[in-house]
Amino acid sequence: MAFDGIMIAGLAKELNDALTGGRITKIAQPEKDELLFTIKNYRDTYRLLLSANPGLPLIYLTESSKQSPMTAPNFCMLLRKHIGGGRILSVSQPGLERIIHLEIEHLDEMGDLCRKRLIVEMMGKHSNIIFVDGEDRIIDSIRHVSAQLSSVREVLPGRTYFIPQTVEKFDPFSVTEEEFSGFLKSSSAPASKTLYTHLTGISPIMAEELCHMASVDADRSASMMSEAEITHLHRMFTLVMDDVRAGHFSPVMILENQTPVEFSALPLSCFEGGNYEHVSYDSVSRLLEDYYASKNTVSRIRQKSVDLRKIVQTALERNYKKYDLQLKQLKDTEKREKYRIYGELLNTYGYELTGGEKEFTCFNYYTNEDIKIPLDPQLTAKENAQKHFDRYNKLKRTYEALSKLTEETAAQIEHLESISAALDIALKEEDLTQIKEELQEFGYIKKRGPGQKKARVTSRPFHYISSDGFHIYVGKNNYQNEEVSFKIAGSDDWWFHAKGIPGSHVIVKSEGKELPDRVFEEAGALAAYYSKGRNSEKVEVDYLQRRGLKKVTGGAPGFVIYHSNYSLMAVPKLELKEADG
Repeated sequence: MAFDGIMIAGLAKELNDALTGGRITKIAQPEKDELLFTIKNYRDTYRLLLSANPGLPLIYLTESSKQSPMTAPNFCMLLRKHIGGGRILSVSQPGLERIIHLEIEHLDEMGDLCRKRLIVEMMGKHSNIIFVDGEDRIIDSIRHVSAQLSSVREVLPGRTYFIPQTVEKFDPFSVTEEEFSGFLKSSSAPASKTLYTHLTGISPIMAEELCHMASVDADRSASMMSEAEITHLHRMFTLVMDDVRAGHFSPVMILENQTPVEFSALPLSCFEGGNYEHVSYDSVSRLLEDYYASKNTVSRIRQKSVDLRKIVQTALERNYKKYDLQLKQLKDTEKREKYRIYGELLNTYGYELTGGEKEFTCFNYYTNEDIKIPLDPQLTAKENAQKHFDRYNKLKRTYEALSKLTEETAAQIEHLESISAALDIALKEEDLTQIKEELQEFGYIKKRGPGQKKARVTSRPFHYISSDGFHIYVGKNNYQNEEVSFKIAGSDDWWFHAKGIPGSHVIVKSEGKELPDRVFEEAGALAAYYSKGRNSEKVEVDYLQRRGLKKVTGGAPGFVIYHSNYSLMAVPKLELKEADG
């Protein structure tokens, strides 16, 4: 994605306009690598999110709040001590680096005014939030980097702060036309790659856009470009840099089939035609929040659910192997009837045998055809018949036992797959509590000790309001599926579920009214979205009135059976907004 130097330039301007002169009234650290500042500036109050998450480093203004831990981490306490109540003097970006500086003025312990800087580095796995004094000496950082972790730069209290230059690049604001032309002519790499590998803060997508603006083939070797093409490309590059320098930004998000695929602080003309849709924003922060909110949430919850996922996946793999073996063994029992027929035919025609035969051909009155029966020449006809009956009885017992075992294993697989689907749906840490409880109940993880309290359940089913005003409830896990289907739903309410795949129970409260077609479509879309078929183009969804549902006797929570239902094809999508409460 184009979270590059140009995007950060647009963000720095927006933050500088909004926050300069504002006072920091609150500092929180909701995650180990994330800060949330509350800043009062005249009559306006802003929330500034700063994240050094290696997978998703960000800084933007947000309206959302996050729950903080009961005890504030050390870095948070340090910032409160130094800059709590401090005034933001400026928000800036050095060159086109993926770095933002917050210059803060505050009173020291002696009551004297002094300045410090909070530096947010958004550099993938090297991302960090670093607090430095007026002489660029590091006071502390949200992530400590020792010499063992990095040979380029230590980030530790007392060290001098500097921007690491691992690759020599040109500054887009100061690069001359001669230098620009020089690195293009000397590069055998494609034109777009040459741009982003030689210029600081230029992302691959912005390099692609520059080539598109100049009508240059982005994939053609840079050294093959003509003088006219290089001149035209430099002209387009200069125009873009002029806009950046002047603070003229036009944030835009690119959608493909209603799914966000790209964003930029400047228009992206290279995404034209096809299924692309351009959505303009008046705020870089709002663009980033919209784009990354769900991605950030999913990233966080996946980190916190990794142990549960591992347990479920291990149990699934073990059961898959067991199920395959049981099916193979079950297949071997299919020939059991053959041995029973051998025994019966030998009892009927055995008097024809004289002894010592290795096989016997006789008339099979079950099929009206002749049949060859293998014999042990050392045994009599009666003994051979008994031998075949014994084989039949053994296979019959094996079949009966395996039939039950395969049913149990299949049920376990279905149960574990439903838990896996619930983990995919989980958006908050409290959503994991019930899933963990279920895994404990069914013996997949160790149960609580006698002295341990049962975890408090605060997670609730999703609650949506349809376009026609009907209440829709969606279970997040098996316990909640049971709740929405048999506690929240009445017998006349409508129940929806993706056909044949793990997914959530969806209930529409009919309130004694006839549902419009649109409600069925919206509920079907939710049932498809909250299922393992979420990434499919279309999902078949079963629906019926709740009175047609029955619990599976002795089954896991949320498992139901039904015999009479309707079906519809739904596109998995989430267009309805969650209701309050």
